[in-house]
Amino acid sequence: MVNAASPEEWIQTAVAQRWPGTRPATIVALKGDASTRRFWRVALTAPKGRRDADVVVPVSAIGVDLGPDDLPLYARALQLVPEPLREPPWLTLQRYLHKIDVAVPELYTFDSDARMVLVEDVGEVALFDAASRGDAADLYRLAADQLLRFHLEGTRRLPPDSMAARVAYDERLFRWELEQFAELGARSVAPGVDRAALTPELDALAARLGRYERVFSHRDFHGHNLFVQFGAEPIVRVIDFQDALMAPAAQDLAVLLTTRDTSRIISERVEQRVLDYYYAALVRREHAPLFDEFMQSYRLCVLQHALKCIGRFTYLEREGKHGYTQFFPYILDQARRMLAQGGNDFPVLRTALHE
Repeated sequence: MVNAASPEEWIQTAVAQRWPGTRPATIVALKGDASTRRFWRVALTAPKGRRDADVVVPVSAIGVDLGPDDLPLYARALQLVPEPLREPPWLTLQRYLHKIDVAVPELYTFDSDARMVLVEDVGEVALFDAASRGDAADLYRLAADQLLRFHLEGTRRLPPDSMAARVAYDERLFRWELEQFAELGARSVAPGVDRAALTPELDALAARLGRYERVFSHRDFHGHNLFVQFGAEPIVRVIDFQDALMAPAAQDLAVLLTTRDTSRIISERVEQRVLDYYYAALVRREHAPLFDEFMQSYRLCVLQHALKCIGRFTYLEREGKHGYTQFFPYILDQARRMLAQGGNDFPVLRTALHE
């Protein structure tokens, strides 16, 4: 435990305890997203003349305030996991992901009373930004390699009593996420939509998704939660994994390839190349469903993810967290594209979201 009046003071003391003689040169708050977690990048200054080969002081580290809640909102609202937990899920999952060779940050220090951690700094180059300047297909295939570790080895070795194994993206959770679209989002993008007519289609979408086989899933596997470190070969590092759960494999792929404005860098051709790469890996490991079934699950996951984001972003804007509606044109394009590929299975949605 570190006695500190502020996160910055906690970081200063934690650094000194983790690497004696080292001090923060700077502590800079980083821009967060929609969660209650807060982050700081800490530049470190090691003592001059150190010759201790067993102690390697990194150039920088990241301080994280885990926030007040161990469980995400959906888990609390649906009472999916009994509380209190033995420890924050980030810690449990960091150890497990490291064990199955997912490239997650190293943990330096954890303080349960302060709910603070000091972790490895995986850099400032998000996958989304790196792909916008380089070969998007190659970089996103590297991300797919990390995802395959989750879905294959992660599922095989996941302890059945772990929190991630007990929380499922099932029909109930898919439908709970879609309710915010029904309540708020639909009116923001389709003011004349009849909610009563929309309800059976949202029910059907959740039910169809709930029938797919589930794998160990990151849940929020998008290009701003993945960072690229360049060296002899680029490496994709994975963060923000604390909400991992069991989900259809295509859910992670939908998030990776279509979240927000990802279509600015992932064309439909590149999208299909990454999907083919992922599916071929399943075939080699004899874990592949029929290709048409795989693509159908992807279509439905993209559609659900798009509708969920419309609802969630509308809510965040109403709560004073601005900047999310800028993504609506991209999200709507993804939803319309998936609806067009499905014939007429969701006619009310097709009409409501028509340009």
